[in-house]
Amino acid sequence: MNATVALLQNVLPSTVGLKATIPESHPSAAILGIERMGSGTIVEDDLLLTTNYVSVGASQIEVAFVDGGRGSAELVAQDFHSGLAVLRFAGDRYPRARTVRSDDLVTGQEVFIAASAGESKRRVNTGAITALRPFDAFWEFRLERAITTTIMNPGLGGGGLFAMDGSLCGVVSLDLNEVGHFTLAIPTECFSLYRDELLRHGRRTSRRPRAWMGIYCYKVDDHVLIAGVFPGAPAEAAGLKSGDLLIAVDGVVVHDRSALYESIWKHSPGARIALQVYSDDSVREVHVTAGDAEHFFS
Repeated sequence: MNATVALLQNVLPSTVGLKATIPESHPSAAILGIERMGSGTIVEDDLLLTTNYVSVGASQIEVAFVDGGRGSAELVAQDFHSGLAVLRFAGDRYPRARTVRSDDLVTGQEVFIAASAGESKRRVNTGAITALRPFDAFWEFRLERAITTTIMNPGLGGGGLFAMDGSLCGVVSLDLNEVGHFTLAIPTECFSLYRDELLRHGRRTSRRPRAWMGIYCYKVDDHVLIAGVFPGAPAEAAGLKSGDLLIAVDGVVVHDRSALYESIWKHSPGARIALQVYSDDSVREVHVTAGDAEHFFS
């Protein structure tokens, strides 16, 4: 018990609560709201990590430290490919978490989440790693290596996933609520390997820009169903709508989301992508002029 208390005493001061204010005019406001609460973890004297959905588009970010202190922060880098965001905060110096790469982790390993429950309140929950593998989600998102755990997220999104030695191994992004896979975390190497690039440019410039259509989709049988279209996105401009069944991209049949994303991402923003779509009892061809999610949400 004393060892556990000592561990938390070392870890919790590096955690923060976040409150982001977003202008109503920002494209993300319609789906994520204009006031967002989140968690973060300090990794350098004035830098912290959180998830992109907490801070994207923010005009103001407030930071709450575990000792009751307050400060402000600004978004200095965001990676739409991994979903990670880097904030620079102002205020007193606080302990920083040591990071560890996900290739130092193993399935079955015990880990814990430390997250904000609002303001200076913190909650912790423990569990184990259940997978270290690729993961795709419904909003044109794929992580080549994601961490899933048995832990029910005890607080707000963006909290830290820690190994039992107190090192930060991930940033909690999603509540999956699947048996054995309750939460998903972004590995910390998505920051550590590209730190200088992210801080210099505010994004990953060494990675080729990806085409983006702005759809939400799910696998249905052997095809992909469009469940929604983002307002103002290229897919909406091309006439795609909820309920459309995607059959093929550039003449190649796609059977799942992963194949769909790979087909889309072969293109660059501005490219014209040919889709075969089944809707209203017929197959039609739709051409989408791809956009760039980073520019759309900047």
